[in-house]
Formats: sequence, structure tokens, C-alpha cells
Amino acid sequence: MSSTETRALENRALENRRAIATVCLSGTLEDKLTAAAAAGFDGVEIFENDLIASPWSPKQVREHCADLGLTVDLYQPFRDFEAVAPTVLAANLRRAELKFDVMEQLGADTMLVCSSVSPDAVDDDDLAAEQLHTLAERAAARGLRIAYEALAWGRFVNTYEHSWRIVRRAAHPALGLCLDSFHILSRGSDPAAIRTIPGEKLFFLQLADAPRLEMDVLQWSRHHRLFPGQGAFDLTAFTGHVRAAGYDGPLSLEVFNDVFRQADPGPAAVDAMRSLLALEESLGATTLPPAPALSGHAFTEIATAGTDVEQALAALGFAHAGQHRTKPVALWQQGEARILVNSAGSDPGASVAALAVESADPVASADRAQRLLAPVLPRTHSAGEADLSAVAAPDGTSVFFCRTGPGDSWLDDFAAVAGKAADAGVTGVDHVSLTQPFDHFDEAALFYRAVLGLEPDPVTEFAAPFGLVRSRTVSGGTERGTVRLALDSALLRRGDWAPGVREPQHIAFTTADALASARVMRELGAPILPIPGNYYDDLDARLAPPPDLLDALRAHSILYDRDEHGVLLHFFTEILGGRVFFEVLQRIDGYAGYGAGNAPVRMAAHRRSRLG
Repeated sequence: MSSTETRALENRALENRRAIATVCLSGTLEDKLTAAAAAGFDGVEIFENDLIASPWSPKQVREHCADLGLTVDLYQPFRDFEAVAPTVLAANLRRAELKFDVMEQLGADTMLVCSSVSPDAVDDDDLAAEQLHTLAERAAARGLRIAYEALAWGRFVNTYEHSWRIVRRAAHPALGLCLDSFHILSRGSDPAAIRTIPGEKLFFLQLADAPRLEMDVLQWSRHHRLFPGQGAFDLTAFTGHVRAAGYDGPLSLEVFNDVFRQADPGPAAVDAMRSLLALEESLGATTLPPAPALSGHAFTEIATAGTDVEQALAALGFAHAGQHRTKPVALWQQGEARILVNSAGSDPGASVAALAVESADPVASADRAQRLLAPVLPRTHSAGEADLSAVAAPDGTSVFFCRTGPGDSWLDDFAAVAGKAADAGVTGVDHVSLTQPFDHFDEAALFYRAVLGLEPDPVTEFAAPFGLVRSRTVSGGTERGTVRLALDSALLRRGDWAPGVREPQHIAFTTADALASARVMRELGAPILPIPGNYYDDLDARLAPPPDLLDALRAHSILYDRDEHGVLLHFFTEILGGRVFFEVLQRIDGYAGYGAGNAPVRMAAHRRSRLG
């Protein structure tokens, strides 16, 4: 065995097996098992409702899982068992024995028992422990185990500390705990004390992330859970406590989410696996190569057969600097901002087809992407051309990894063009904004976080003229440059009523002087988006910028924002090719935001421009 293989085995030994509950995915049980296996999971939790609706017998499910390389690690849920009157207990024990029959056929050795929410239950820990001991005794007689879980909304037992007291009091080797990150973290419980629980009593671990919401915990749980890394919970610390206690069972996902349970189970399972791989990396229990440092945006590619994009770029001061030697792709450049205009298609519309990031090691970036289940896209290139690697983001955008500079650069594929330049002060790209399909919003943030190593900001929401918009930015980079992506999403619109711009995309350019850039661009004929006077009257009332600045902002349709760090000045072009537009912005004194409060004004102005 080679040293590389030995190290891989040693690292794998540090990892837990990976499992997913069938409730996480859409479709029939057969669909879910196929998707889980294809994504590389080791095992599954069988959710009872999925089995009940399946035409396969439990034995057939077991055989199919074996064919797919899956184990059945948990059968769940068994509800409302403990702390009940003798007659109710007798019925519950009968129900349990029948479920044990099912488990034996499934090949599952552990059953999840949720803390009771039944009106039949009483607040009596001694009685609960006694009855759980009886259940564990019957399970042990058949080679099975009981994992007791405290539901966050349990009638009497709703914290893991309480469930542990009962399990400890019951004192049966076949009775242990199931720890669920949502039930623990949603209540604000401190997970550090998990370290004091003997590892052999931690029978199962279920992981789910979630956004921070102020709502009923049951509704929060049933509709808004997320895969690790997509929400606000610190699952690295949580899982670290569980592992430190000696838990060596599966890392299993149990996520109730309305969007995931309606999405194609194949990509959803891949997203789930990617979340576990990223979590393992944060725990130091992975063989993933680290994300190479990124130092900025190399280029952004716009696909269009029309001419208005290039006309707008010229009016923004960009020069036609190069033409691809073998493809109908033009390079437009100003400062360090580079836009490729690909006219290979026949659609006169425009869309951001690709973005490229400057990577310290493009090959390592592509390798990491593939290890995180984002395979490199097939590409054709002529002899002597740069062999760039690209992967597909969840919305279909191609993401390239490259270097820009003298020698061995993608720029060598372009023949220089002596295009007319009219420098308007653009220095580079600040960010690229991409509208995400609603059912890919959380997946996209995880993709860019895991694959590119970018850090997500909290989700923000704002009321736009046509409904609520969710937005999340991801960013990262070195002192040489920053990569920023803004991910926006809105619910699907039905019928004829819709804004003039569906699924907009835009590229934001940086300038050191937004007022000067706006003046030059207007003189060049740039299609700058007009902003109504009411905005500036309100701006004066809210933030009171200096009168001379306010007049200049009004004259050039420049928007203004201020946060605790500094000031933002930014303006936009009209829509080009149906959905693409440009932004020019100036960040002053460390302004860190994106002017989200101005977005509804910009959206309304774009609709007037499109429909007027």
C-alpha cells in the first residue's frame, strides 16, 4: 500500500459515515434512495411515512439499499411512548413490537423515539425512565437499540439535558440518546455539556442548520431547516462537542424544508453531501484540498447576439481590447475590469454566461470543486489555447478558475485590437449580481462557500415593487483583490403580471470618483438609468448629505447610502438585452454594504424604462 493510500485511510478513519434521512428529499422512497446513493451517502434514515407509501416490502427496501451500497442506519420516528397510564403503555408496547418486526426486515438496528407531546403523558421522569427501560429491554431481546430524542416542543421533555437525565435514570445498555442540532440550538441550549455524556450513550446524531427566525419552534422546524452551512447555527462547534464526547456513529442529515421536498432529489442530495463535506472540513476531519486564495474577478462573460451590450460598454469608457483567435468573443477592458462578449448564439437577449476568478492555483481550485461534487465542464479548445477549467454553479453559470498576467494566461488567446478608449474612471469589478431560482438560493450560497472558499453574509430581505426579495452576498480574497457575488431571489410570479425585468443580472464596476465617472459617461452617451426626484427629496430628509453633493447626485441620477463605515455612491445603466445591466460604484471610507435600501427605487426605475 502506498504512503498516499495509507494517509487517505488514516484520514478516513477520522471521518464519520455519512447518512441522510429520506424526509430530506422529494419523491417516492425509491427516488430518494437512488438520489442518496448517487450522491455518495453511506446510509439512510428511513422515515416511516416514506416506507408506508412504498409498494416495496421492508425486506425489498433492505435488498435495494444493499444493491445501492446503502445501509439503513435508523428507523424513525416512534412518537408519544413514555410516561403514560398502563393501558396506554400496553398499546404502545404492542405498536413497538410491530415496528421491531419492520426494523428486522429493513436491517435497521436503531429506532428513534421522540419525547412525547401526547395529552396522555404526565410529567414524571421516574415513570418515563421506567417505561423506556421496558421498551429498551424488549428491543435488546431482538438485538435492537432505542435512541431517545428531546423534541424542542416536547410536552415535558424538550431539552437534551432533560432527555439525558431520563436515559441515565433508566440505565439500560440498549437505551441511549439521539442528539438533533435543530432541537438543541433552536432553543438556545448550550451544547458544550454534551462533552460530559459518555460516548457509548450517544446512539445517533442528526444535523440540520436553520436561519434565525422568531416564530413557533414547531413551524420553524417543519418548514425552515437547512443543510449545514446554509443557515445561522454553529454546527462546527456543535458537532465538535459530540465528537469530543466519543460519538463515532454517522453524521446524518435530517432537514425538513418545503423547497427541498419539492426539488429534484438528485441535485438536492448532491447539495446535502456537499454540506457534509464542508462541515467535515471545518472539523479538520477531511482530505479535501484547501481552497486556493482568490485575488479578484478575472473576467465576466456575457452571451448575446445583439449589439447594445457592446455599445453600452463603449459609452462607459471601455475599449475593445481584443478578439478571440478562434471564437466570436470580444474582450472589452477598462482598468482591471474585463468583459467578454460572446456572440456565438442567435438570441439577441443578453445573460451572464460565465464568471472567472483569479486563483492562486487554478488546477487545485478545479480539483477541490470536483471533490465537492462539482465536476469540471467539458470544453473544446484549439491547440495553443489556454486550457481553462470551469464548473457549473447551481443556476447554470460557468465558473472559471484562471490566472491573468504575462505568459501562460488566458489573455494570450486574444489578438490585440486597437479599440478606441475613453477612460471614464472604471478601475475594476466590485461584484457580480446573479438572480437565483428560488429553489436554488440556499444551494448557491453553499456552493460558493464550499467550492470557492467565500464567506457568506447574513440573508437580507427587502420589499421590492413586485414582492419580497431575498439577498445574500458571498465574498473573499486577498489583499490584491476581492471576489464578491450577490445572490438574489424572489418567489415565482404567475400570470401576465410581472416586472419588466425577469431574473436580472448585473456587473458592478468600481471607480474612485463616481461623480466624475457619471459626467464622462453621460458625455459618451451611456444609457444611465434616470432616478425620480422624490428619491432625492427623501434622501435629503433621511440622511441630509451636503447640499452641493445632493444637487450633483440629483443631476446625474446617482444613488447614495451610508453605513457605520462610510458612504456608497452608485448609479446604473438601463437594461441591456432584456435582463443585464451595469452598475458603477464608489465605496468611501470602508463602506461595506451594497445599497440594498436603494434596490426598490432602481427596480421601479428599470420597469418604467422597459415598459415606458
